[in-house]
Amino acid sequence: MFSSTTKLRIVQKAAVAASIFAATFGATTAHALTTDEVKQRGKLVVGVLTDYPPFGGTDANQEPAGYDVDVSRLMAKELGVELQIVPVTGPNRIPFLLTRKIDAVVATFGIIKERTKQVNFSNPYSAMTIYILGSKDLQVSKPDDLKEKRVGVTRASTQDTAVMEIAPKEATIMRFDDDATTTQSIISGQVDVIGASNTVLATINTQFPDLQIQPKFVMKEQANGIAFRKDDTQFLEWTNEFIARIVEDGRLSEVNQRWFGAPLKELPAMPKF
Repeated sequence: MFSSTTKLRIVQKAAVAASIFAATFGATTAHALTTDEVKQRGKLVVGVLTDYPPFGGTDANQEPAGYDVDVSRLMAKELGVELQIVPVTGPNRIPFLLTRKIDAVVATFGIIKERTKQVNFSNPYSAMTIYILGSKDLQVSKPDDLKEKRVGVTRASTQDTAVMEIAPKEATIMRFDDDATTTQSIISGQVDVIGASNTVLATINTQFPDLQIQPKFVMKEQANGIAFRKDDTQFLEWTNEFIARIVEDGRLSEVNQRWFGAPLKELPAMPKF
């Protein structure tokens, strides 16, 4: 026979074990989302950045606008459903997807090995270059030159991962919650350099040309994919076919022309890990 205290402890341990099991395996018990289900629902819910123009920003009416928004609209049109845009940030893109707040992530999402452990990526639908950016007069041309430098990056971004791979231990890494705050950190002099893309560089040089911010060196070429939950394999396969179609018929090039002023270049191959 167990004492009442022992019984209470057993019940408490069982409850803790049950909660851990639910947290660990609960997401995998949900059924896989298919395009048929999206069509039946009549709505596609997509997570998009709204602080990273021209990929994802807002228009004069503060509505989401940009390359990723246009790609999402093409997806919804192809499915014959309405589009619901959910603004996301770098750190919450994956949590929003895994907790089923959104159906897919179309948010300049770099295809890197660490992320593939949690989500599946479509074939690349866009690409960009990731640099270390700094002022023209700053003597930085290689990773070792970041010693004793303050390096700003957006938390949980591809830039964050890239900087951690090359920065010497003497560098001070300063993380910010979004790209706008990271950009502001170099404008204000809070950091010496930032890890950022060619889109951020263009924005800074357009708005603050006197700062003379320029690429100091390239960290990586980033292929971006549309992210799905691991179980949503049919939706992923449909999306790969969709991307191939809009590349072939020129619709993706039209989107690129609209937001970057040039036809779409050849997309990078799917990264292999």
